Amino acid sequence: MPILPPACQTLCVPLHTPPPPEWERKSATTMGEYQVSHVLGIHEKELYGPIYVGGFKTVSLSSVKLMEEVLRKEEKFPSRGDMSLWTDYRNMRGLGYGPFTEEGKNWYNLRALLNKRMLHPRDAVRYGPVINEVVTDLIKRICYLRQASPCGTLVTDVSNNLYLFSLEGISSVLFEKRIGCLENAIPDGTQHFIDSIAQMFANSAGVILLPKWAQRFSPHWHRYIAGWDGIFKFAGQLIDKKVEEMERRLGEQQEVEGEYLTYLLSNTQLSRKEVYGSVTELLLAGVDTTSNTLMWALHLLSKNPEAQETLYKEVSDHTDILSAEEVNSMPYLKAVIKETLRMYPVVVMNARRNIEKDVVIGGYHFPKNTVFGFSLYAMSHDEETFPEPWRFEPGRWLRDGRERPYPFGSIPFGFGVRGCVGRRIAELEMHLSLARMIKLFKVEPDPTLEEIKPVSRTVLVADRQVNLHFLDRSNQSQR
Repeated sequence: MPILPPACQTLCVPLHTPPPPEWERKSATTMGEYQVSHVLGIHEKELYGPIYVGGFKTVSLSSVKLMEEVLRKEEKFPSRGDMSLWTDYRNMRGLGYGPFTEEGKNWYNLRALLNKRMLHPRDAVRYGPVINEVVTDLIKRICYLRQASPCGTLVTDVSNNLYLFSLEGISSVLFEKRIGCLENAIPDGTQHFIDSIAQMFANSAGVILLPKWAQRFSPHWHRYIAGWDGIFKFAGQLIDKKVEEMERRLGEQQEVEGEYLTYLLSNTQLSRKEVYGSVTELLLAGVDTTSNTLMWALHLLSKNPEAQETLYKEVSDHTDILSAEEVNSMPYLKAVIKETLRMYPVVVMNARRNIEKDVVIGGYHFPKNTVFGFSLYAMSHDEETFPEPWRFEPGRWLRDGRERPYPFGSIPFGFGVRGCVGRRIAELEMHLSLARMIKLFKVEPDPTLEEIKPVSRTVLVADRQVNLHFLDRSNQSQR
């Protein structure tokens, strides 16, 4: 078998990748590498080809076919690679691991329990009425914020408001109760939780790029730890309230029934420590995935009125409040979310590590414990897989006779048994909320803002506050 050369040697003639927009090239020289890691994946593919040895001795892959080869050869207990940045915090605080941090057989058994009542499509359907209640309150909040603006249509800081919606939605599923995130007055601690997520992610790079011995001397470390403290404190308080409620009902000899958290707490196979670790990680993932994708979807639709009008025609044929079942008959709605996730994947990098045996990928032999890094952003912007990759084109996902994209070209929720446990819930939240917003409002960009650019904060976010105009469909002449 040939031996893979380092990144300074090109393996083969690189596949041609069209240059990204001019602002992307400029940003790579003016922003930190961490913030533009999604763009660097494209540039490195141009320089070194689709497979090379990158930083941290990771084998970097930017080829869809090579990534598929790795994933098709997954072991029974797939490993994401080095998660010590997250596990170090949990070990320091004596906290339990969850689906993102656990490994091996322990992970497999944990996922088997967490998958129930969440991952199967029929499980997601049961949460439709609860999520629709949250969507109704999101619409009310949009109306409230519009009225407070001078022009009567502008909603400022759309990202943060969608964070509140996502937090309310996933909390309603996990904790089986509304927590009031979409009220006019935000509950104490809610905004701190959202800020803690941003703080944890924003300081991750400043920690991980340092050697272990130096991390705890960095100001990034203290901010990183404070962010995790805020995340676990918020989740722990909600779990504690549910535990108190269950204990009270048991003390009164009442039956204890309920959905997700009740199921986990009453399951004797999970310790309380594992419940805290798992629910906190599910809460964290559920907020970021839905809120960021919805923000990018609204942004893209505001910039592409023809696509927005096509979506409006589809959703206007249905009832005001969609059921989970109705979404299945709305292919363009689903395509808008798929195309958004292709252009702005929540996570721009993913990884796998073969921990049990050697593996051959792309004709190269790799020993055990090799980490393969996937440049998801580079792959989803490869013109060989997606013609005109920088163009927002939901129609490429429709089953209307045209050739559909290669299945592994965009896998925002992962693949196989290590795929996102909350995928069905996240998709349901995005479909139900986007359909209702577009049916009620025509969304337009704020012309006073400069172009919105994506930056990597572990997850892909906007580089500035996003404002949008929400015009009533029933009164298009209001501005």
